[in-house]
Amino acid sequence: MSPFVGARSLIVRDERKSLSFPVLMMYPTHVPSGVVAMGPYSLEVAWNAPVQGGPLPLVVLSHGGSGTPLAYRTLASHLAQSGYVVAMPEHPGDNRNDRSLSEAVENLENRPRHVRLTMDAVCSDAELGPRLQCDNVAMIGHSMGGYTALAVAGGQPWTGPGQRVEVTKDPRVKALVLMAPAACWFVPNDALQHASVPILLLVAEHDRIAPRWQGQLVLDLVPDRARVTYKIVENAGHFSFLSPFPPPLRTPGFLPATDPPGFDREAFQRQLQEDVRGFLDASLRRSASPLPRPSGGSPVADPGSAI
Repeated sequence: MSPFVGARSLIVRDERKSLSFPVLMMYPTHVPSGVVAMGPYSLEVAWNAPVQGGPLPLVVLSHGGSGTPLAYRTLASHLAQSGYVVAMPEHPGDNRNDRSLSEAVENLENRPRHVRLTMDAVCSDAELGPRLQCDNVAMIGHSMGGYTALAVAGGQPWTGPGQRVEVTKDPRVKALVLMAPAACWFVPNDALQHASVPILLLVAEHDRIAPRWQGQLVLDLVPDRARVTYKIVENAGHFSFLSPFPPPLRTPGFLPATDPPGFDREAFQRQLQEDVRGFLDASLRRSASPLPRPSGGSPVADPGSAI
């Protein structure tokens, strides 16, 4: 394995809704990284570099409501260095630039389907597909991304009594990482009876957006609680799972960059990366060790608004 991270963007088509959405990919490569600017963020990646190694397990990372895949860039980069291919779709109608569906039932249906379409597209890609273990997929989801992961893995969401959300279980998903999951749509006692994969469940002590009772729903309703690794992150808030923001965005009025007093997001992110990688290594039955981080990296051209 190489210590470097490659990146590229795919465009996925949803024929049912007549729309397309971008997917940011990160993966191991032998090409030295450079600093790539994406809006206010800087990524140390080799843009459009070839994938090294394989077959590699696939991880799909689903961002929170009205969020962006780039908010999880440090976790994705760490996993790519550790031998995973990470696909991060930007959910249409529920992202930082377009919130038109964020409060709609359509969003609850779209998100899981778009994850499945992402897996289809990545696995059929001429370059990426042959490098992947397409039947050995993990999902990581934060907040609404946690909802999405549960729905893809067999959960049956409901918007109210007798009001099922139409979702389809994907058997390719073999493990879940849920970070402050929005699990409030899985209230009926049988809502998670088919969510039987190993789960790493992380909840924040001071989360007012997805309070701890939502994580407790997962513990109570999955068929085998012994398959859930559960951790309460002390003094964390809902947004503590996001990568640290660039200094210009760390303002008191920007809630995603704000943590409870005394919480060290940078230190927590380092622990989060190790916890997630360790869980995925064990759950996907592979042996992987962290690769050394690349040193330096020279600036390269901005690839544009790929994501």
